[in-house]
Amino acid sequence: MKLKWIVSFLDDYLSVDAFRLDSSLNGLQVEASSTVKRAAVAVDASERSIRAAARKKAELLIVHHGIFWSCPTPITGVIAARIKLLFSKGVSLYAAHLPLDCNEEVGNNAVFARLLSLSDPKPFGDYKGVKIGVAGNLRKPVTINALAARVRRSIGGLIQLFPFGPAKINRVGIVSGDGASFAEEASETGCDVLITGESSHSAYHTAAESGISLICAGHYATETLGVRELAGVLTDRLGIETLFIDIPTGL
Repeated sequence: MKLKWIVSFLDDYLSVDAFRLDSSLNGLQVEASSTVKRAAVAVDASERSIRAAARKKAELLIVHHGIFWSCPTPITGVIAARIKLLFSKGVSLYAAHLPLDCNEEVGNNAVFARLLSLSDPKPFGDYKGVKIGVAGNLRKPVTINALAARVRRSIGGLIQLFPFGPAKINRVGIVSGDGASFAEEASETGCDVLITGESSHSAYHTAAESGISLICAGHYATETLGVRELAGVLTDRLGIETLFIDIPTGL
């Protein structure tokens, strides 16, 4: 299939044009092939993921964290090496940052909400005028420890728990990746806990003073959900063979 057809589908499906204020350059970042028989998906556009895509004979690598984050970006050092590798291996690169956080079907947060069987999920978490998170209710209240165990079973990896909120959890907010800064807003919208990837020193005190618990399930782990779900969409709708490249960071 022609690369431009896949890019057009992704741009439309992920509503890329709606996220021009994102720090990421979303969409096709490197065009190193004109046709695609196999696409790889990964969280990061690292050298390891590029080499893995090439070994698996993928002509397209779709990632959550691309190469270009500001404009203009100097093509030097690590960035230059990654771009050279993409061209030498004939692997094009497509990035979807906020578009893959927010999408209601394959977004990291929407998929996570389904894994936890949250009812009536609603967007929340304002970032430059866009709601990037999801908040919803559990089917029945559970303890924070029980919810943390459910999160661990759902996505694996290490869990950090900061139990600042109520003993029983009913309403849950989710912002994948680096989302701990949304703790206060999550509390204001009635959430008892915010599930995110990683916390920060300042977010610790904000969560404690807002009376909301934090579950940090790993930046990487919480952002594998969207790319894997998107791979299934590409296979189902475009008939493209896809594969997931798993390079966990432990963070």
